Amino acid sequence: MKVGNDGANDKRPNETRPGDESGESLPLTVRDQRFDIRIARDGTWFHEGDPIRRIELVKLFATVLRRDEAGDFWLVTPVERGRIVVEDTPFVAVEMAASGSGDEQALSFRTNLDEWVECGPDHPIRVVHNPENGEPTPYILIRNGLEARILRPVYYEMVDRADTRGHDGEAEVGVWSKKVFFALGRLLGE
Repeated sequence: MKVGNDGANDKRPNETRPGDESGESLPLTVRDQRFDIRIARDGTWFHEGDPIRRIELVKLFATVLRRDEAGDFWLVTPVERGRIVVEDTPFVAVEMAASGSGDEQALSFRTNLDEWVECGPDHPIRVVHNPENGEPTPYILIRNGLEARILRPVYYEMVDRADTRGHDGEAEVGVWSKKVFFALGRLLGE
């Protein structure tokens, strides 16, 4: 049984409803808004200032998380998109698993949302050094411009598996994964 007009049960904004008097379908457009969602540096998701405690809900939100070319973060669905605040990265790498050794080694990382990625050409590691104190902060690409910050204990596990490559009086320290060498830092020659 149908109640109301054709758009009564359509939850999309008025300007995006299909059809008009001519019978043509209008294209579905995306409405932009700002969602009161923030991802803290430790990977905790907040809504209206309170932590989101249901991990299933956070995992669902993570599936629609996007990052644009300007570096802004959005939750994007077919009918709306909302900007969210991300303090550093949306994910945190909380565990590492390794198999093999040398350039045959493969490193896998588990995020705080239980997603595993294997480091390699499609999931590179990068390290940013703090200009004030030189402290390294490592990241791994998870997908589509979304990264995970590698937690300090996991970073130390990586360093334990590191190799050194030398050239021109300097040595590079890094790890191998899927036949790719990822530099973690440099050792200056004497």
